[in-house]
Amino acid sequence: MGIKIVIGEVRFSYAHVWEPWSNNGKEAKYSVSLLIPKSNEKMLNQIRLAIKQAKQQGVSKWGGKIPSDCMIPIRDGDKNRPDDAVYAGHYFMNANCKTPPGIIDRNRQPIIDTTEFYSGCYGYASITFYAYNRNGNKGIACGLNHIMKTRDGESLGGRARAEDDFAHIVLDDDFTPVNDDDEDLPF
Repeated sequence: MGIKIVIGEVRFSYAHVWEPWSNNGKEAKYSVSLLIPKSNEKMLNQIRLAIKQAKQQGVSKWGGKIPSDCMIPIRDGDKNRPDDAVYAGHYFMNANCKTPPGIIDRNRQPIIDTTEFYSGCYGYASITFYAYNRNGNKGIACGLNHIMKTRDGESLGGRARAEDDFAHIVLDDDFTPVNDDDEDLPF
C-alpha cells in the first residue's frame, strides 16, 4: 500500500541503482537521491499531496492519529547540505528499494550499459510514499519504483567519462597517437 506518483524532471544524486548499497551496516538497498528544484511549485504540490495522502493511510499504523512528530522524506538542500553547491536551490528526497528498479531511457527502452545512468543525469522517477512505525519512529518513507533518464548532466561522482578523457586524441592513418597539445616538456 502507499501513494505512487511520477515526478520529474529531477536530477539524480548518490545513484546506487545498479547494485544494492549499505549505509552504516544497514540492509543493502538500491537507492538514489532526487534533487527537486525549489522553483517547481507544480512538482512540490504533487509531492505535498502524496505525503498528505500517505499520512492518512498511516493513521492505522500510528494508533488512530497522525503523530505530531511525523517525519517526512523531503528535506531542504540549502539547510541540510549547505556546503554542497549541487543541493543549493533544491529540495531532496532519498528513495530506495530492495529489488532493482527499472531503468529506461527517454525512448522507454531499458538502459543496459551501467555507465549511461549516473549521479548527475536528469529524468523522472516513479516513487511510492508509505507510512512506517519502527522502533518508536513514525513517518512517511519514499520507495523507489522505476527511473526514466531524460538527459545527461555533469557527473557528480567526480569521475569523467572515457569519451571525454580521450576527446583530444587524434589518430593518424598508422594509428599512432598524436597529442594535439604542443606543450614543450623537459624530456
